[in-house]
Parts: sequence; C-alpha cells; structure tokens
Amino acid sequence: MPSVGVKIYSVFFKLWLRHRLQSLAAAGGGPDPAAAAFGVSCRPDEATAPANPALSAADGVASKDLHIDPNSSLSVRIFLPAPPPPQAHLLAHSRRASDPTPAPASNAAAPYRGYLPHAVSSPRAPASARRRLPIVVQFHGGGFATGSSSATANDAFCRRVSKLCDAIVVAVGYRLAPESRYPAAFEDGVKVLKWIAKQANLAMMSKVGGGVDTFGASTVEPWIAAHGDPARCVLLGASCGANIADYVTRKVVEDSKPFDPIKVVAQVLMYPFFIGSVPTHSEIRLANSYFYDKSTCILAWRLFLSEKEFNLDHPAANPLALGRGGPPLKCMPPTLTVIAEHDWMRDRAIAYSEELRKVNVDSPVLDYKDTVHEFATLDVFLKTPQAQACAEDIAIWMKKYISLRGHEFSY
Repeated sequence: MPSVGVKIYSVFFKLWLRHRLQSLAAAGGGPDPAAAAFGVSCRPDEATAPANPALSAADGVASKDLHIDPNSSLSVRIFLPAPPPPQAHLLAHSRRASDPTPAPASNAAAPYRGYLPHAVSSPRAPASARRRLPIVVQFHGGGFATGSSSATANDAFCRRVSKLCDAIVVAVGYRLAPESRYPAAFEDGVKVLKWIAKQANLAMMSKVGGGVDTFGASTVEPWIAAHGDPARCVLLGASCGANIADYVTRKVVEDSKPFDPIKVVAQVLMYPFFIGSVPTHSEIRLANSYFYDKSTCILAWRLFLSEKEFNLDHPAANPLALGRGGPPLKCMPPTLTVIAEHDWMRDRAIAYSEELRKVNVDSPVLDYKDTVHEFATLDVFLKTPQAQACAEDIAIWMKKYISLRGHEFSY
C-alpha cells in the first residue's frame, strides 16, 4: 500500500483537481470563437521549468521551446542530450595501452559543455558522420485540461528519458480543454509529427550544390535537422497523453505518406486514460483510488468532449469500442503499456495490450507494485525508486527498436 504521506497528499490533490476542473467547466471555452480556436497550451498558475538551450550541468541535456503553428497555441519543447566527449574512447584506449593507471577523478568528472565543436556533430559534416539520434515524441498527462510540455514534472521526466535513451525528445504542448475540445489535442499530435517530417525533408533538400543553403533555410530546426533520425521515431504518452499517442500512431499506420520519412517503430502508453460504459473490475474496486478517482476523470472527459459527443465509449476514450474504425490492430507497432497497482484504469489498459498480443504485436505490460496513476510523471513521485525504475525499464525496452543494428538490447 502507498505510504501515509502519499494517502494524505492524495486527499488534498483530489480536492484541488476537482475544484480546478469545476472552475474550468464553469468558465467554459470563452466567448470569443477566434480565441477558442487559438486555444491555450498551459495554465498561468502552473509551475513551469525554463528552457535551457545550453547543456545542463546536472544531466547534460539541453532544451528549447518552439511555437510551430501560427494559427494556434501549439508548441513543443525539444530536449537534446549531450554526446560523449570527443575522442573519449580513443583517449581511454590510448591511456590503457600506455599506462594502466586510471585517469584522475577531476578529469573524469569534468562536465562536457560543448555540443557542436567537432565534425562528428557538425551540421556540415557528411550525413554518414553525423551523430543521428532517435526521436521520442512525448504527450503529457493532465486530463486534457491541465499540464503542459514545460511543466516542472514533465520537463524533468523528458530530461530523464532523453538521457537514458540517448534520444531527442519532442514534448508536445497541445491545446487544452475546455478552450479547445476534441479533436484539438489529437489533431495537434498529428501536426507535430508532420512538422517533424517536414524538418527531415527540409534538411535533405536544403543542401544544393556546393553546400549552398537555397531552400527552407529560415524554417529548418537545426537540432532535428542535424541530429534527428526520422526512421527511428517512438510515440510516448502519459495518462491522456497515451490516448493522443495511440491516436497519432493509428493515423500513421492508416496512411504513412503524409508523415514520410517518419517511421513509428514503437509506442509507449503509460497508464492510459481509457474508459468505457461497461465498468471493469478495477473501475469498480478502485473507483475512489488515489489522486485520480473515477468521478473526477469523468468530469475531465466532459470538459474534453462536447455535450453532443460525450460518451464513455467514444473512440477517443475506449480503444476497443465497437465501430471505432481505423487500421486493424495487427498493423500497430510494438506497444509497451505501463500500469499502476492502485489505478482504476489498469484493467482496460491490460485488455488493450492483450488484444494486441492476440494479433502477434509485441505488447508487454509493466505493472508496478504500490503505485498510483501518474506515479512516474507526477512531480511528487519523480524521485521515488518506482519512478526511476520505470524510466529505466522503458529505456531498456525502447532500445530494442531504436538502437542501430548490432547494438540492440536484450532482456
């Protein structure tokens, strides 16, 4: 069972969350249709972490924010991990060959503060010599109505994933409800993936004749253009973000041409925000569970779906609803599902994973004991052993599909 401190904190968190959702419901989407279409991607009273374009001395990850759609508030925060020190492996090999004495501790611990000083990382280096990194597109949780790509907890989680997976992480700041209802958040996920594909295409087309940049120079995002590998893309979503990730994955599977050269090689669904009209065993037994009880989550769905569309078997809410449409499950990429012991949504996530396994899709389930919904991404849990173990387990599984041939992890 969770500790006494977690139980007490959960009570206050549920009261705060319900009050916040009720306040948003009372405020509605705003009287100005143009403002509602533009939407919001963060709440002014939410703690946010500043972007840091330089490499952080703490984790060696740089970050920056971009507003990628002039017609809406859609934005992204990009995380870029530091490469190993230049020629570090050659220096280490030379030292071992000439002197078995280990290097001084001060040199080993010195932070590496540069990122593009060498040809192996230079944008002008040949494509075969550049350091290409997989791309992880991350969607935050928050019941479609709260949270942001720059939230303190989300920033820390994305940094952890970027460092563990040695990957570029693109955290999506999608539009929030009730200002922007369904399908705004889902469409934003599709837009971001198309934007990444556009960056990859511009990077391939921008160098024409003698290295002269003649096309799209002002729109190329250098971190993705120089270091992103669109052929190794993973979609990762937490809570309602998992619903968005699964929707975007289905769109790519259904028609991959608009996303070319993006290839979604896997997806990770962390305690997905699935629900349905027929309650499961966990939905009955854990309806009043910690942090996110069922009644509060239904209120979040009412904020996200319009009154005419509200239905617990809506395609956005129930992945196994009859008549959902989309591509057959056998076409889905490998899917890792993370669930928590004390989460009322766990049974439906397990059922979705089981359906994927029935059609031979690699879809393991990681079940963590004594945990609650958002245990790996909520700020109060980020430093717990379960949260750290979860990020490491995700990285181990993900590396089966994002590692270059010959370097796959096995377990």
